[in-house]
Amino acid sequence: MTAGVRAESETAPRDDVLLEVRDLQTHFKTRAGVVRAVDGVSFAVPAGASVGIVGESGSGKSVTSLSIMRLISSPGFIAGGQILFQGRDLAALSEREVQAIRGRDLALVFQDPMSALNPVYTVGKQVAESLRAHQKLTRQAALDRAVELLSMVGIPAPERRVHEYPHKLSGGMRQRVTIAMALANEPSLLILDEPTTALDVTIQAQILDLVRDLRRRVNTAVLLISHDIGVVAEICEEVVVMYGGRVMERGSVEQVTKNPRHPYTVGLLNSIPRPEMKGRKLSTIGGTVPNPLRMPPGCPFQPRCPKAMDICSSKPELSEAGDGRQIACWLS
Repeated sequence: MTAGVRAESETAPRDDVLLEVRDLQTHFKTRAGVVRAVDGVSFAVPAGASVGIVGESGSGKSVTSLSIMRLISSPGFIAGGQILFQGRDLAALSEREVQAIRGRDLALVFQDPMSALNPVYTVGKQVAESLRAHQKLTRQAALDRAVELLSMVGIPAPERRVHEYPHKLSGGMRQRVTIAMALANEPSLLILDEPTTALDVTIQAQILDLVRDLRRRVNTAVLLISHDIGVVAEICEEVVVMYGGRVMERGSVEQVTKNPRHPYTVGLLNSIPRPEMKGRKLSTIGGTVPNPLRMPPGCPFQPRCPKAMDICSSKPELSEAGDGRQIACWLS
């Protein structure tokens, strides 16, 4: 079998899986060396499901989402692995083939809505542009549909808002506009990259309620990227915990949040403020995220892990833990 040609059994995803990421490796070339931002990540998103990827800044979660969308630009590149979406390997497609999928079947909502929206175009024109790029709609028909979409995501007076520019809208409304743009062509998978980070707590709750409601109404699968495991637990059924470009633990939200098995997951959960902790100091994870150019041998969490052993200097593989979840830890 020649390079680039794989057996059908190797590429075909399970029938219920919409997206399957297999051993994804995304690297960045720098003058100081190669950064392995994503280093062998694997997970799946079933059709209509909601999966969260959680981890600290620098864990590789956002690079994973950009890799899935094929939006990694130089000096970054996908060094290996597969991104199987509806049975096709996105990593092996041409840019033209990916453009036909991106925005139609697969959509991404960026963390900062202001940078995602063009300041010199009205929000209605930007939503309509997404529609006209993939559907044969007239300018007026696309604008009418844009009004419907803005209404669907909870923007008041959408007939007026379509003619306004992004700077006229609040942060919460701008984020709703980006979600409307992403949903314009009713994608099978919606990727949300830290959609609530720049918003206050009240608006965060509204955006999360919106995502839950849209999932029920549109039946779109969701891949939520967040540093906040509490946010992920609110709307996801499964969670992938990443650190140092690798998956540390993967399982149902109930398994991972109620009975975490990886020391890093335990540290993340212990650092979440709770009402019963009033007057007590928050728990923290000691140390700092390692330099990506000088990753420790073996488990990347080893230097900060309170349960590190000599064997941790050897890389633990992501393996079944016996209860349906997967863990990359020698303790398991």
